[in-house]
Amino acid sequence: MLSTIAYGLTIGAILYIISIGLSLTFGTMRIVNFAHGLIYTIGAYLLATTLPLARDNFLVSALIAVAVVVPLSYVIERFIVRKLYGVSIDYAIIATYAVVLIGVDLIKWIWGASPIPLSDPVGVDISIGTLTMPLYRLIIIGLALVIFVALSLFFKKTMVGKIVVAALEDKDGVRSLGINVDKYFSYIFVIGSCLAALGGVLYAPITSVHPYMGMMVLLISFAVVLVGGLGNIKGTFVSAFVLGLVMAITGRY
Repeated sequence: MLSTIAYGLTIGAILYIISIGLSLTFGTMRIVNFAHGLIYTIGAYLLATTLPLARDNFLVSALIAVAVVVPLSYVIERFIVRKLYGVSIDYAIIATYAVVLIGVDLIKWIWGASPIPLSDPVGVDISIGTLTMPLYRLIIIGLALVIFVALSLFFKKTMVGKIVVAALEDKDGVRSLGINVDKYFSYIFVIGSCLAALGGVLYAPITSVHPYMGMMVLLISFAVVLVGGLGNIKGTFVSAFVLGLVMAITGRY
């Protein structure tokens, strides 16, 4: 049972890292961004591609994968998502889902449709009482906690974070102060996309990398966002770990 709970916490950590970007995007822009799942998938594929080039250095490959996503996410936001601000949510669903379909076909064209297995980058197990689990999974859980604290401080202490929080409550009021809200929303979109790519990078060694992995996790991430609250960092954190535990425990039984 302890191993099941540990696995559930790992899933919860991955779900949080993916879902928080989706939550912030939905909360700020009122955009249902299906392309978030594509960014997650691309992050995993970039990791698989760069690992041999980086001599199996997982950290270097992960940094490259997240860095490559930055310009890609900016292009998606600048030329697709930004044109959908203030329009019906249906248009955002159709447009971003089209991006996913095109992206998945491009992935299959570049990397093929066969799953790509990756090994545990740490390869060390630790024992805590009667529980034995891979150290890599503990690192993922710890990283999720670090991201939670970092984002909390970012929105409380930085000017960009305070503007975004204010815009979540009253976008028109912030605009009336002469602040270009869309520019700051672009920053949040890119940050959220980087976290999605990081989620793909971290989960790739636990599962196999395949073109449709983003579609599978996206539906669960939407559930996390809806339960946790749009733009709610603490709510998303709690709901992600609760859902991860529920998935692990019910899967066991």
